[in-house]
Amino acid sequence: MASPVPVPEGGTQPVPRAPFNFKAILQQMVQVNASDLHLKVGRPPTLRINGDLSPMPLPALRPEDLSSLAKDIMTPKQVKEFAEFREADFATGVPGIGRFRVNAYQQRGTIAFAVRTIPHHARSMSELHLPAIVEEIALLPRGLVLVTGITGSGKSTTLASMIQLINERRYANIITIEDPIEFLHRDLKCHINQREVGTDTGSFAQALRRVLRQDPDVVLIGEIRDLDTLDTALKAADTGHLVFSTLHTTDATQTINRILSFYPPHQQNEVRYALSSALAAVVSQRLVPRADRPGRVPACEILINTAAVREQIRDLTKTLNIPDLIKEGTVQYGMQSFDQSLMQWYSRGLISYESAVFYATNPSEFALRVQGVAQSSDTSWDDFQKDQTS
Repeated sequence: MASPVPVPEGGTQPVPRAPFNFKAILQQMVQVNASDLHLKVGRPPTLRINGDLSPMPLPALRPEDLSSLAKDIMTPKQVKEFAEFREADFATGVPGIGRFRVNAYQQRGTIAFAVRTIPHHARSMSELHLPAIVEEIALLPRGLVLVTGITGSGKSTTLASMIQLINERRYANIITIEDPIEFLHRDLKCHINQREVGTDTGSFAQALRRVLRQDPDVVLIGEIRDLDTLDTALKAADTGHLVFSTLHTTDATQTINRILSFYPPHQQNEVRYALSSALAAVVSQRLVPRADRPGRVPACEILINTAAVREQIRDLTKTLNIPDLIKEGTVQYGMQSFDQSLMQWYSRGLISYESAVFYATNPSEFALRVQGVAQSSDTSWDDFQKDQTS
């Protein structure tokens, strides 16, 4: 046992450091509406508020703080998984505060945590400021709907709002396969079964092998991570089911190319045909800081699988030209590009010019559009703006 440190004559005993209070930090996280909390040794707890990181006015964390936290919030199975793989994903609920998605991982020999807030209830599409066409996509009878974007772009929140809309409007059997379960859905008109990988099923692949035997109308797959998952999603969508999933891709073009890249060259013709038949829509998101008040709004690129899109996906001799297809389908099908979405928010004063240019796909073209300079042959923006204000 270590001997106590002597106090110099005339000195004062150091004030004992307050113990690490995880519950109080989560409470503060919810109060300031932070999306994420980061915990690592040597740094104070850090919140992400409206997209920006903000350290809390607390002492730097010690290894024992986070080791103790791991024992408190992880199950024995999760502790075993972390010991084996040095990372673990799980959800946890704190009574009176809320639910949180947690990723525990090791860095520089010490444990660290990334904690994300999960709202109690799925928000409506109007609350999320999603385009009206997303509601129509959610209520499609069949097909594969992919919601894409970088980490933290609101994919899970958008999917939850889609499931909630179906729950309010349709009588359907919904099966979700998630890792971990985030939003908890209560049965309204739908019969909803939520399965968590590691708790309710061994793996995505295991759950997906049997999902079509569970009489689903709608299947939600938390994320397409491998070829087996993608194969099952395409098969389910092609056989009359509505399938939702996510990919970590930035736009529709990258999404389609990523799907094709899962397959070897000799299967490209086959998978192109399967994808062109099964795909219903791609919704890609970027969250942009608001200028009028704290918060963010989604800039969305929307691709609908029209006859022209199907033809281009199937044709091995053609290079994908999704931006032109979106321009052609803006008015008739409700498609839109990121830059059109940004222009809508900017013209309404909800985002700044600097933010709009920063998040634009073609910043120079966007800047010219703001200045009123445009190609005379490109009428898609004018039609889009008329459609938005009508």
